[in-house]
Amino acid sequence: MKVLITGGAGFIGSNFVRFHLANSDDEITILDSLTYAGSRDTVQDFVDDPRVAFIEGDICDRETVAFAMKDHQAVVHFAAESHVDRSIEGSERFVTTNCVGTNTLCDLASDMEIERFVHISTDETYGSLDRGSFTENDKLEPSSPYSASKAASDLIALGHHVTHGVPVIITRSSNNYGPFQFPEKLIPLFVTNLLDGLQVPLYGEGANVRDWIHVEDNCAAIHQVLQTGEVGEIYNIGAGNEISNFELTQMLLALCERDESAIVNVDDRPGHDFRYSIDSARVRNLGWSPRIDLEAGLVTTVDWYRNNEPWWRPKKAAQT
Repeated sequence: MKVLITGGAGFIGSNFVRFHLANSDDEITILDSLTYAGSRDTVQDFVDDPRVAFIEGDICDRETVAFAMKDHQAVVHFAAESHVDRSIEGSERFVTTNCVGTNTLCDLASDMEIERFVHISTDETYGSLDRGSFTENDKLEPSSPYSASKAASDLIALGHHVTHGVPVIITRSSNNYGPFQFPEKLIPLFVTNLLDGLQVPLYGEGANVRDWIHVEDNCAAIHQVLQTGEVGEIYNIGAGNEISNFELTQMLLALCERDESAIVNVDDRPGHDFRYSIDSARVRNLGWSPRIDLEAGLVTTVDWYRNNEPWWRPKKAAQT
């Protein structure tokens, strides 16, 4: 099978390419526009694999997408603008990439009779929850321009499924962490700051709760959905590692041999969801379960950033 992977030079996308190459005989085409969060050095370990083709291009460009998608049987769609803080500063790029880009892909997938279309989404589309866990049947109540654009892209994809029969399957994962994550997100930002002897900016009192899943576990779940997921369905992917941002920060402090004097509390961001929690029973029924314990996963993640300074330092410097 030939699989088109959009956003394959980004964090989750590149990790999925590695996982899929190791667990299938498929050929892969990566389509990535190489924005700030996707780069060639992220894919250098596999881009020369004979089973991999790389195309630099925008998912909003119909001609480029048509060229990339031709003769493929499946699409796994990761490409998206994904940082909440950036969406608060300016939302237009998020709406364009996440909504127009998804619509372009779905429209061409219908024309080309794609057999499987896995659309990668996020638990943030559900909004915040005080108790219990969201199921795939709960309504969407996004709180930020980012999560609103992802919720809209989910509906666009499902609309193409209902109207045109595009074989869409949606995954909504909890917060990912692991290697090759751009150092603007909480864990790589905090780890790289701590390794440099700097402080870490914690929103409010750090009481907000997230369920953290190692990217390899998420990729294994997406791989399972691609193989055996039911067309038209949505699959939540969570690891059951709910922890407050303050507790997570304490774990990172210990791993980086720093103390709480490294924490600086900053004003909370607008519309900051208090708690995310999702029920992953549906994807577990396909035979998937998370394998990487949070504490062990954080150890290997901190070690990765400690040992891969040439990857993250130029990216971080470019932000300042």
